[in-house]
Amino acid sequence: MDAKIVGWGHTPFGALEMGLEDLIQAAAAEAIDTAGIDPAEIDGIWLGHFNSGMVPDAFASSLVLGLDDSLRFTPATRVENACASGSAAVYAARDAIRAGSAKTVLAIGVEKMTTLDTKGVTKALAGASYQGEEAGVSFPQIFGCIADGYFQRFGNQSDTLARIAVKNHANAMSNPLAQMQREVSFEFCNTPSDKNPLIAPPLRLTDCSLISDGAAALVMVAEDRDGFDHAAGFRAARQVNDRLPMSGRDMTQLSAAARAFALAYDEAGIIAKDLDLAEVHDCFTIAELMIYEAMGLTPVGQGARAVADGTILSDGALPVNLSGGLKAKGHPVGATGVSMHVLAAQQVTGQAGALQKDGAELAAVFNMGGSGVANYCSILEART
Repeated sequence: MDAKIVGWGHTPFGALEMGLEDLIQAAAAEAIDTAGIDPAEIDGIWLGHFNSGMVPDAFASSLVLGLDDSLRFTPATRVENACASGSAAVYAARDAIRAGSAKTVLAIGVEKMTTLDTKGVTKALAGASYQGEEAGVSFPQIFGCIADGYFQRFGNQSDTLARIAVKNHANAMSNPLAQMQREVSFEFCNTPSDKNPLIAPPLRLTDCSLISDGAAALVMVAEDRDGFDHAAGFRAARQVNDRLPMSGRDMTQLSAAARAFALAYDEAGIIAKDLDLAEVHDCFTIAELMIYEAMGLTPVGQGARAVADGTILSDGALPVNLSGGLKAKGHPVGATGVSMHVLAAQQVTGQAGALQKDGAELAAVFNMGGSGVANYCSILEART
């Protein structure tokens, strides 16, 4: 028995006044309301939360229980897998239904990042790298190194990265929950300046995702439950982890991401061109470029073709990050994977509002933790 998504909640992303507990409860309350269920029906709760010292709450799994008295005594578990913590929570909750130990579950993703300054957040996120070799290296520096190696092998792609940033900012203009709803020009993104400095060459500020607060939540039920206004099911869902040290991998490609997509396509019985849209992990624009290749849109080293021919644009054959992506929607790391599943579920059920792609039937979600280490790929479709 598989699970289907029948309710969702999503706070705005950005620098918010809400604290961690408020964010968790706001997203959960909306998901429960959207599903139209009684909180007493929930058999288990899974919370994706990276934290790594960004807030003092090291034991946040039960914070949602204060939302409703009937949630008291409900099993609740915190799940962590770096920036893929949200998808880890979704998969753990789904697995409880597949195992037959639950009929109705709640998956939540949350992060409160703005309690620290940029330096503090950068240090906290660096904990997701291999401390044996990469300690003291920030994630902008890690992905700057990845971009540099990619450029050396396949040629300078700075203009393509700028076009990806422009695309995602333009898409976010239709997303009322996005952190940054401001269009930017290609010239601005492609030209280092005082307002767009090089952060980790060759990456500029506009190549980097945002520091964000936010939460998202899903209610899932066993597929044999009916009576819901809308439902999205998992055509496929696969997790692939790679070695943690970058020194043990070819960092000019995202090999584990490619494997996750290939396994998900095989499970779903599809190929890349069958997808109608995708929400993917653009923690940095170089990551989105390399994900095009991992998805099978182009051969390795030729991801720029998917930008140049318009495939991944909002009006293209396979729009990527209609939400604005991590680049403009925001990246509260524990919430990101759940947010992606919310957005994909809304698309395939026709509930995406201004973000809706007409006729969307199959949506891919790709959430990544670390430097291509934890990889989650889901294929969602509408269910009755």
